[in-house]
Amino acid sequence: MIRFYFHPTPNPAKIALFLEETGLEYEAVPVDTSKGQQHTPAFRAINPNGKVPAIVDTDGPGGKEARVFDSTAILIYLADKTGKLVGTPEDRPELLSWLLFIASGLGPFSGQAVHFQFAAPDGLDYAVNRYRREADRHYQVLDEHLKGREFIVGNSFTIADISAWGWLDRASRVRKGAEDPLAPFPELKRWFASVDARPAVARARALSKSHEWKTVNDDETKRALFPSNFPPASSQGA
Repeated sequence: MIRFYFHPTPNPAKIALFLEETGLEYEAVPVDTSKGQQHTPAFRAINPNGKVPAIVDTDGPGGKEARVFDSTAILIYLADKTGKLVGTPEDRPELLSWLLFIASGLGPFSGQAVHFQFAAPDGLDYAVNRYRREADRHYQVLDEHLKGREFIVGNSFTIADISAWGWLDRASRVRKGAEDPLAPFPELKRWFASVDARPAVARARALSKSHEWKTVNDDETKRALFPSNFPPASSQGA
């Protein structure tokens, strides 16, 4: 059994899609990050970094319970465990390359583009430009790679496609103000539409609606999501 700790954000969405694609038995455990539940001692015991997604595999290696955190690590772990969505052995080098391209580039630059366009104070034009342009550059790399290809790696749907889908599903926020955010990237748009039409995507999206999440962006939410922007409680008023 997989216990899957999630919030309706891009990185947990990847794991939800893998679980729904493979039919792996799992228990979904909501972690409301706007309430700061990711910072509780119980959750930090699962992910010391205090972020979702994370999983606990009750039947891990050697039959022992295993924790795995970070979406890319979880995708690799579950693909290796099940032997599904991992491509062929010959695909492995390129699979790892694209997974890390997404984990170290597409994902972080997309996330920062969203942050500086929606959450940061006004007037940080340099940061907005920097992250928005880098997100676009990563989109372009994928767009060029997908010419003549149905999938990112090899000839089958893999965890590389799942990983990229998680962030590209938020293209309208990454490319704020764009009426059709993927229009400048026609190959990427074609690929995304193909992935998005998979039945498992609808089931993965439904999971995010299975819990009532906090939506108010108050001081509690800001402290929970961006704790490094606030001094520790012990130092306040010092």
